[in-house]
Amino acid sequence: MRILVFANTPAHVHLYRNAVDRLQDAGHDVLVLTREYACTTDLLEYFGLPYRVYGTHETAGYSTLGFARELGGQLGSIATETLRFGPDVVFGRGPYAAAAGTLSRTPIVLVLDDEPADFNHTVSRPFADCILSPAVTRRDLGDAHYTFDGFKECAYLHPEVFEPDGTVREALGVGPDEQYALVRFNALDALHDTDLEGFSPDQRRDLIDRLADRATVFVSDEGDEMAFDDLPARPYDLHPALIHDAMAEAALVVSDTGTMVTEAALLGTPAFRYRGTDDHEYGEFRELERAGLAEQFDAYDRIRDRSLAILADADAERRWRKRRRDYVGDLVNLTDVLVDVAESRGAIDRLESSTRRSLRARSAMT
Repeated sequence: MRILVFANTPAHVHLYRNAVDRLQDAGHDVLVLTREYACTTDLLEYFGLPYRVYGTHETAGYSTLGFARELGGQLGSIATETLRFGPDVVFGRGPYAAAAGTLSRTPIVLVLDDEPADFNHTVSRPFADCILSPAVTRRDLGDAHYTFDGFKECAYLHPEVFEPDGTVREALGVGPDEQYALVRFNALDALHDTDLEGFSPDQRRDLIDRLADRATVFVSDEGDEMAFDDLPARPYDLHPALIHDAMAEAALVVSDTGTMVTEAALLGTPAFRYRGTDDHEYGEFRELERAGLAEQFDAYDRIRDRSLAILADADAERRWRKRRRDYVGDLVNLTDVLVDVAESRGAIDRLESSTRRSLRARSAMT
């Protein structure tokens, strides 16, 4: 079989990387189509995945109109690469996968989450042969929509596929018992980030100053705009592929971006998300809050004070690790599902019985 996968962001690379490896090991021909965005191609290189670049996404001045112009210039490249490869099934989301599957007359599998923007769902839903999403997704996307118990991040952070590498402490230059916090600042350049605000510059500085009184602080700045000359913090400068090992060893992850908070929570690390002006209710975060693995805050002073309290709590690590063992181990290993769905060409009725049992028709749940 020939399987085409779209990985447009670093998170998409992680979502599919284990499935791509397993499909290649099984003798299938896999191609990842991607764009130059953040560290996406760096991750593809690191994990040795077969890929081609169809365009570039700039992290500045983003708008819906800008996205439309960008997309228009990329669809030609996508068409050329898709027809050259000749896939039997296409994986992805939004207009990218929809265009590729339609042009090649190929089954389309969409892997979606409970994101606030409807654009990706709206443009791709009519073309999809199979839509997969976490059970906490609030939308019913039609007869082809199936849900699973878990999160997209379970494709790479489920205990069956991820084992933390404690040697990351040496790479970070911290001692075996040294407490450190990882702070992630969002570039807010994605379509669903339009008109949102995260931490302000003054809040960023204050947060770092306060956390540094109780822990070593590493900062991952997606916008790459921070100057560290007079800050009591270090830039997180390891290869981006090591970020999950770093989060697993951290005493705290605090951010105004959603993906890393979800990842830290599933790793059993206290994970706090600053919502700021984002008034959307994500099903994933609501579920992680219910499990006691993540917390969200609307006010800056609340997330700052809660972060300081966790760093002073000697029992926090034990509690979060126990919650992870009790909760995450029972979730679906999404890589198993992706591999089986690929080999069935998106046909749910041809899936292995164990995979069919892990999926539920969304329309039957409403």
